[in-house]
Amino acid sequence: MRVALDDLTADDIAARLSGSPEARAALIRDGAEAGVPEAQAVWAQMLLDQGPATEAFEWFARAARAGHLMALNMLGRCYDLGWGVGVDKVRAAECFRVAAERGLDWGMYNYATALALGEGLTEDKAAALAWFEKAAATGNAKAINYVGSFHEDGWVVPQDMAKAAECYARAAEGGDFRGAFNHARMLAGDGLLETAAHWLTRCRETATPAFVQKARDWLRRSPWPELETHLC
Repeated sequence: MRVALDDLTADDIAARLSGSPEARAALIRDGAEAGVPEAQAVWAQMLLDQGPATEAFEWFARAARAGHLMALNMLGRCYDLGWGVGVDKVRAAECFRVAAERGLDWGMYNYATALALGEGLTEDKAAALAWFEKAAATGNAKAINYVGSFHEDGWVVPQDMAKAAECYARAAEGGDFRGAFNHARMLAGDGLLETAAHWLTRCRETATPAFVQKARDWLRRSPWPELETHLC
């Protein structure tokens, strides 16, 4: 029999949070069902991590309707990637836009990505860079890496390899695996192969398998094919 949240003392809640994974999950589920937006968002993420995605989508939607910004951003991710709902790039971009305009760094990052790629709205790289820069100002490492890409490739700004290298270093230090790979590329280009190898190892620790394969393929074609071993 479930205990109403109002009947729990602070000590009761602390005990359940420090207890077994099942006890923690039960407390979060109870909070979600009681209408607590933060609990709904966390419960949705737990369901998404474990499946089913359809139920996770429904809980993200509930929390988003209550004004929870990360849930709104995750609702956008569901529409973007088809998690528990049909792919709808337009709705995804709208969720990201609202979350971004309300100050969520991940909303800014995802909205900027949609603008950069023209997914769900008209491509606008200048606007994308502006949103990436806003997200980067909050310390979002993935956004910092993307700002580096704009400067490396000369998208809507003059090419500036020094600025790109600085951004990649910051992104790598912030824990972004793409930033770590890009930082390693720049270091290798400067002849600092040992340090580059260190960042490739860091990249491998958190990168997706698909990204690791792509990075390995790139290194095989690079002037430093021996560095590929650090991604194995």
